[in-house]
Amino acid sequence: MPSASAAARSPLYIGLMSGTSLDGVDGVLVDFSQGTRVLGHASCGFDARLRAELLALNTPGGQDELHRAALAANALARSYADVVGQLLQQSGTPAAQVAAIGAHGQTVRHRPQMFDGTGYTLQLNSPALLAELTGIAVVADLRSRDVAAGGQGAPLVPAFHHGLFGRPGKTTLVLNIGGIANLSVLPPSGGDDGAVLGFDCGPGNALMDGWCLRHTGQAFDAGGQWAASGRVLPELLARLMGEPFLAQQPPKSTGRDLFHADWLAGHLQRHAAHAGPADVQATLTEFTAASCAEAVRRFGRGGRELLICGGGALNTHLMQRLAALLPGVQVTTTAARGLPPLQVEAAAFAWLARQALLGLPGNLPSVTGARGPRILGAIYPAHPA
Repeated sequence: MPSASAAARSPLYIGLMSGTSLDGVDGVLVDFSQGTRVLGHASCGFDARLRAELLALNTPGGQDELHRAALAANALARSYADVVGQLLQQSGTPAAQVAAIGAHGQTVRHRPQMFDGTGYTLQLNSPALLAELTGIAVVADLRSRDVAAGGQGAPLVPAFHHGLFGRPGKTTLVLNIGGIANLSVLPPSGGDDGAVLGFDCGPGNALMDGWCLRHTGQAFDAGGQWAASGRVLPELLARLMGEPFLAQQPPKSTGRDLFHADWLAGHLQRHAAHAGPADVQATLTEFTAASCAEAVRRFGRGGRELLICGGGALNTHLMQRLAALLPGVQVTTTAARGLPPLQVEAAAFAWLARQALLGLPGNLPSVTGARGPRILGAIYPAHPA
């Protein structure tokens, strides 16, 4: 296993992220020698077969799930390796100069604190294969230690957000809108990390993307144009906003275990059986905006700057609705603070890999509810040259 001193000699790390949107992999090469400097960004989409299989594995009861999950994990590792290869080629960086890859994996179950009091979180991944394919150490399984310590295992990005986006003398808010939306509430920089708050606050893009794919054949609603062509259905929106998860106090986290197609179908059957597809899309977009805005109002501690990252930052209609629902709050993307929206979460997992190799905690108990700080992740060393 690489020692902390060996890791410290190389400030270069790669972070990989494939989230609940199931749209593919984003990767960044980060230089941590002086702050956080992204040297390269690469991505690859999932082919239709892999995406369908990953989505199916989110739902229990399928045939031969263990076999299918193992093969999907291998396919995912190969997609990860492709992105790593792109990053190394673009930057002219030899693999031997990269300290480690932070590889989150693909979440297919997230049930912390349930069933037996501990629960579990499960990310499909094949980090050993990724280490073999790239020749670089891999840090994976980044959530389970926090869950074992009584935490939610999510979100893990607020500590990174605080170091990168915190500002002296003011509270800053960061909203990541991936498949699921999560909010980081960052106290003024230089303060105690224990004052950071973070939690999952709603469905993000997951429901919108699923509905869009079903009715248009497109993986997402580009710019929110389709949603903007419809009308919000007030009765359906009220029913969606009545989801008990939204009213829970943090710490809390969620995923496709809750916000999935059958959950939506149950609401549509009762409240919008004859609604047009564009109207449902408009309502789902409003649901994401409204649930995020409500989280900001309840827990934002008076923050007046809201930085958006994740794929939702590219949805112009969604951004406009957030701004309209949060008068007095400056709504912009993380690009205004130097890091494009699609690079933030991958960079956070590069940072988490660095924390693991340096033997430093990666979680914030104030965010996840864990019993204390924990070093996160399992390390798969690079194979000898």
